This record gives sequence, C-alpha cells and structure tokens, in this order.
Amino acid sequence: MRIVKRADGYYCQFLVDVDTREKIEPSYSEIGLDVGLNHFYTNDKGNQIENPRFYRQGEKALNRLNRRKSKKYIKSAKPQSNNYHKARKRYALKHLKISRQRKDHAVKLARCVITSNDVVAYEDLRIANLVKNHNLAKSITDAGWYQFRVWLEYFGYKFGKITIAVPPQYTSVNCSECGAKVTKTLSTRTHKCKCGCVLDRDENAARNILSIGLSTVGHTGFQAWGDETSILAAEKLSE
Repeated sequence: MRIVKRADGYYCQFLVDVDTREKIEPSYSEIGLDVGLNHFYTNDKGNQIENPRFYRQGEKALNRLNRRKSKKYIKSAKPQSNNYHKARKRYALKHLKISRQRKDHAVKLARCVITSNDVVAYEDLRIANLVKNHNLAKSITDAGWYQFRVWLEYFGYKFGKITIAVPPQYTSVNCSECGAKVTKTLSTRTHKCKCGCVLDRDENAARNILSIGLSTVGHTGFQAWGDETSILAAEKLSE
C-alpha cells in the first residue's frame, strides 16, 4: 500500500495479486500502427485517429493561471499568502485535468485497438531520446505515445493478444510494395515510389511496421504483463 498526493487530494493505492485476464472472441485481423504528430496514429489500412492535443487546448488557461499565481508570490522570507496557495492549487488542478484527459484517451483507444485485432504491431520508440528535440518536445509529450504503448501492452496481456514492438528504423523510408528506399524530408507527407506505389507517408510506414511484426516474434512489450498469448495470434505470427 502507498499514499499518493495529487492536486485534488490524497489517494491510497493497494497492490493486489489478481488474475484479470479475459477470453474474448478472436477478430481474425491484425494491425500496424504508425504514431505521429499530425495524427495520433495511422494504421496500415489508411485509417487515422486525430491527435487530441489536450495540452495545446488548455495552454492559454494554464498560462493565465500561472500568471495569477506569480502575481501573488512574495519574494521574501515571509510565508506565502492564502491567496497564493489557492492560485497554486488552481494551476495544479488544471495540469492534473490535462494529464487525466491524456490517460483516458490512451486507455480507451488502446482497449479498442486490442479488442478489435489479434496482432498489433507498433514502433519501438524511445520517447526520452525524441524529446531531446526542443522544437518538438512539447508536442511529443502532449501526444502521450508512451501511455498509449503501456496500455496497448497491458490490454494485450489481459485479452490474450500479441503486441509487437518493431524497430522504427527505415519504416518511413522503405517502400511497402517493393522495399526500395525512398528518401523523404519531414515535410514530405506522400510516399511516391518508382514501382508506382503512392501512399500517405504514415500509411506506408504502418504497412512496413505490420510486415516486420508478422515476420518476426519481436518482443512482446517492455512491461512484465505475462507471457501467455492466444493460440490464434501465435498462428498468425507463424504464417
């Protein structure tokens, strides 16, 4: 058990050993996911989920609350006023709301993806390295890719589905039809190959991710959710 303090109060967390795995009907389908900033993800069929950008939506309100908090701050050895602590709490509550919105979005989306597919392949991104780019750090953090991946792997274990983390190298460069390398800049959003393949950049990457995932056992996530997977999903990987 542990006590956790949040902006809206204290929470008591209990660690309980319970088997939460469930058996659901197989969907006989697989999916490859390419996450991005323009869209939260694009799958191998070209379907896209919009990026909610919860932080961007609440950024003006956060800045306003932060200014009010700063105005009430006393730059001296005197104890801070009650008005300062109230302003600080309002600012913290706004941050907490945004983080909970991001988590709720990740949980619902991950559950939907897992229950709709038997095999899910996605990029094995190192978020800590990506946020070193200061021009994109805020947008990457706001997207919540890490939380989405964690819940994908959790629900994959819970429902007996296979989740495969695929190395992201060259998934956007290689052609999903012929395998040729097609160099692109970040601003190039359409994949055009000499073989005649013309696709959205992210859809091409999602197809590559699924192809790599189905051709290898890969690694089934970085969390120790468990080793058991459905027989159907294992059969799909062996095809």
